[in-house]
Amino acid sequence: MTAAASVTPFVWPIRVYYEDTDAQGVVYYANYFRFMERARTEWLRALGVDQVALLNEERRMFVVTETKAEFLAPARFSDQVVVTARLSKLGRATFDIEQNVYLDSLEGRLLLRGDVRAAYIDADTLRPKRVPASIFEGIPS
Repeated sequence: MTAAASVTPFVWPIRVYYEDTDAQGVVYYANYFRFMERARTEWLRALGVDQVALLNEERRMFVVTETKAEFLAPARFSDQVVVTARLSKLGRATFDIEQNVYLDSLEGRLLLRGDVRAAYIDADTLRPKRVPASIFEGIPS
């Protein structure tokens, strides 16, 4: 499955706090990954995935296995950014998420272009499991 490029991504707004910045007053690079994690978590929640129940009741969880980011422009203290999440590929036990960070809105300046690969695993054995089709039902392909 490959998600269509025209599909509107999930959008999560984040305000940049002082604690997110480095000595130069711009967002510290590692904090963009925290922003991306928040957006992915909220995207899954919006899809109806309760990660606490998934872990406690089904003994399944998601883990990030690969990530990349292209830093294009900095965000600064008090900026409003939006972080997107969009399914770009669904495999048997993994799925790829396209994630971008924009200043102010989707129409704002692109600050970061990123991709994340996540795996669906058994929480006890840490072995891959097939991603249930129900998780991504309704997302256009």
